[in-house]
Amino acid sequence: MATLLLLRHGRTTANADGGLAGRQPVELDETGRAQAAAVGQRLRGIPLAAVVSSPLVRCRQTLELAVPEVTPLVEDGLIECGYGTWEGQPLKALAKEPLWPVVQQHPSAAVFPQGEAMAAMAARAVAAVRSWDARVTAEHGPEALWLACSHGDVIKAIVADALGLHLDLFQRIVADPASVTAIRYTPLRPFLVRLNDTGGELTALVPPPRKRRRRPARPADSDAAVGGGAGAAR
Repeated sequence: MATLLLLRHGRTTANADGGLAGRQPVELDETGRAQAAAVGQRLRGIPLAAVVSSPLVRCRQTLELAVPEVTPLVEDGLIECGYGTWEGQPLKALAKEPLWPVVQQHPSAAVFPQGEAMAAMAARAVAAVRSWDARVTAEHGPEALWLACSHGDVIKAIVADALGLHLDLFQRIVADPASVTAIRYTPLRPFLVRLNDTGGELTALVPPPRKRRRRPARPADSDAAVGGGAGAAR
């Protein structure tokens, strides 16, 4: 199967201020723009069969800087979790809410007020990347690589699924801004190839060219008789 490169968007003004952006149209800050440009350097030399993005502006800005030659396809399944009335609030204030420990310790049961259930977010994100991966594999072959730009909790949920972990364990996973995580899906199981990579060499993920198998010579093409010739039997 193809290899998925999951890219988290660069740092935003909300990340810098300690707020929960959610689906608000927050943009990259100066650091985030530099991170996006840096990951673009790391992606050079990687033939991307497809580039898809969350519809939110911070992901689209990240891709504009990282792969400016590509027009990403928008995938709604990769959008940030809908945090409802929590969006735009400081994390310090949210940490005092009764729902906070549920989100941290039992996220599969967390439903944000006037928002989305974390389990629903995980299900639609996993479905989206698996569908895209099958499509890329069918169109470009099992050695293809493709890129998806999304958000921290979304990426952590996809990684948890790839590792066979319950969603309640996904808070143990880290996906920093502008990090790259690589997953290779196969018919039997996914393989986590990279996790939260913020500086490693990415071209190593490109599969080497397949060696063509030499076809065995047909009997008519050989001077030797089957079994080594009459002399071998004497």
